[in-house]
Amino acid sequence: MSTTTCQVMGFIISSLGVAGCMVATAMDMWSTQDLYDNPVTAVFQYQGLWRSCVRQSSGFTECRPYFTILGLPAMFQAVRALMIVGIVLGILGLLVCIFALKCIRIGNMEDSAKANMTLTSGIMFIVAGLCAITGVSVFANMLVTNFWMSTASMYQGMYQNVQNRYTFGSALFVGWVAGGLALVGGIMMCLACRGLIPEESRYKAVSYNASGRNISYRTGPYKVASGYEPEAKTRKGAGYEEAARSEDGRRSYPSKYDYV
Repeated sequence: MSTTTCQVMGFIISSLGVAGCMVATAMDMWSTQDLYDNPVTAVFQYQGLWRSCVRQSSGFTECRPYFTILGLPAMFQAVRALMIVGIVLGILGLLVCIFALKCIRIGNMEDSAKANMTLTSGIMFIVAGLCAITGVSVFANMLVTNFWMSTASMYQGMYQNVQNRYTFGSALFVGWVAGGLALVGGIMMCLACRGLIPEESRYKAVSYNASGRNISYRTGPYKVASGYEPEAKTRKGAGYEEAARSEDGRRSYPSKYDYV
């Protein structure tokens, strides 16, 4: 898969994931009334993150928002915060990713800058997906705990068939799928970042250090003598066997014409 294709696919999948997180957060059916023991009822109740609703058998639906913040459970408020953080990070990631697309040229932006922006948006999408999945999972854990507590109390004497039990709503499944899409899209954006990094030459600067033992330099014409050459020829002439002495007693040295 080419870099451009991977980047565009990551952008599309991440966009779907962020849109799904927004839809799941706005939905009212995070928890729905369990009708297992009472399939025929005149009132059907369901709740969301922002309001609770009641639907009657006549088709009339009435919703009432939560007018309090401090009166809500701490875990419930944590789920709200996680979903909002995931949406904000997802939107910021989309804005950064639009300018980082390789198929879009903006001025003289270099590929290295696009690679950094692609990596940044990918990390944002991954964190947004993790926030959405964590928030939905925490809410589902709350539902499971309350469900079994209600079930235990329903079958104890006078409390039988009095309490309402709530089960998973459609918003939970939308949130799980949306978080997974955002997570996959972020991973694809991080993989596309590697293809946008310009390849630098490995032979930018090479230095050669000559060993003094093997190479010697002389003045004049540049002649290189390797240390691996055979030994010099045997010198001939009496001047090389014993230094001649002049008549006045001074030591004389052979001249350059004595070399053979």
